[in-house]
Amino acid sequence: MLDSSIPREAPGEVPREAPREAEDALEAIEVYYRQGWTDGLPVVPPTEASVSAMLHAARLAPDQVIGRVSTRRRTLTAEKVAINAVMSGCLPEYMPVVVTAIEALCDPAFSVHGPSASTSGQAILLIVNGPVASRLGINGGENCFGPGIRANATIGRAIRLILMNGLGALPRVLDRSVFGHPGKFTYCIAENEAESPWPPLHVERGCPPGSSAVTVFAAESPHQVTNGTARSPEEILSTVADTMSVAGRLALSGQEFCVVVGPQHMSVIAKAGWGKGEIRRFLRERAQRSALDLRRAGRLPGAIGPGDAEKLFSAVLDPDDILVVAAGGWAGSYSAVIAGWAGRDHSRAVTKIMRA
Repeated sequence: MLDSSIPREAPGEVPREAPREAEDALEAIEVYYRQGWTDGLPVVPPTEASVSAMLHAARLAPDQVIGRVSTRRRTLTAEKVAINAVMSGCLPEYMPVVVTAIEALCDPAFSVHGPSASTSGQAILLIVNGPVASRLGINGGENCFGPGIRANATIGRAIRLILMNGLGALPRVLDRSVFGHPGKFTYCIAENEAESPWPPLHVERGCPPGSSAVTVFAAESPHQVTNGTARSPEEILSTVADTMSVAGRLALSGQEFCVVVGPQHMSVIAKAGWGKGEIRRFLRERAQRSALDLRRAGRLPGAIGPGDAEKLFSAVLDPDDILVVAAGGWAGSYSAVIAGWAGRDHSRAVTKIMRA
């Protein structure tokens, strides 16, 4: 017998079926569809045993508070997180990563209400660092944003289900994305620390070397940058900067970006002696558009005037607004640009260290 219930607390929601026992898994799955508790794909119906296993793996009591979101008047308990982790298909050993991601997501600096409700359709990108990534087999190599790896797929999916079932980010209710993107099903990668010549992201952001951590970032879909003919960091990163500063994307108040450097590009950049700091500083200076371009595109109000060709707007205001991540496969000369949400004053990437 499978329990078809799930704790909910949102006032004013569409009435749901009363909790009951389902005869088999298929019936329970259909109940979850009718309740609106899925992301459109079938879920794993939770049982007392499977939820308890999740809680035990993270050494959490069911009523322990993982995070609160005051703008939604919601509290996420360990039990609610565990139920949705089971539903997403997570193994119990994934639960500490999910919990750490939720702690980061509930940090006021991340401001989860905005990106999860925005018309621009950001998803929550998770970047996992440290020994936990290799221990769980979280992919940071070839096809890291694609399908096929359970850890990536289910950990990222758990965050989406928690947003929906725990924070009310339901399509056409609080999630008003014009388009959305596939990362709103699942969006989770590891940094490829084994092949990277650079310090890992979480260490750059203040975590001790050897620790494990999760970074959350309100993210557009990846925009691939191809350049197989460049032979210097400046040439490679000029194409990255160009992708960051397209007129239809540029936030005039500055924003955060995640730049994922693929191995072929990484090897050229590192061979020239450049580290992540040099990458960030170069992109801060190069990722710009002129007022002339922006007025022609209607992104900047007013008529074209003298000096507009020389007046520049930067994609980022500070080099530290660029998260540089080493990931991807060796098969081609690619990197990726992932734009953040709406401007850095609205949502900042947050990194949380995992509990021992």
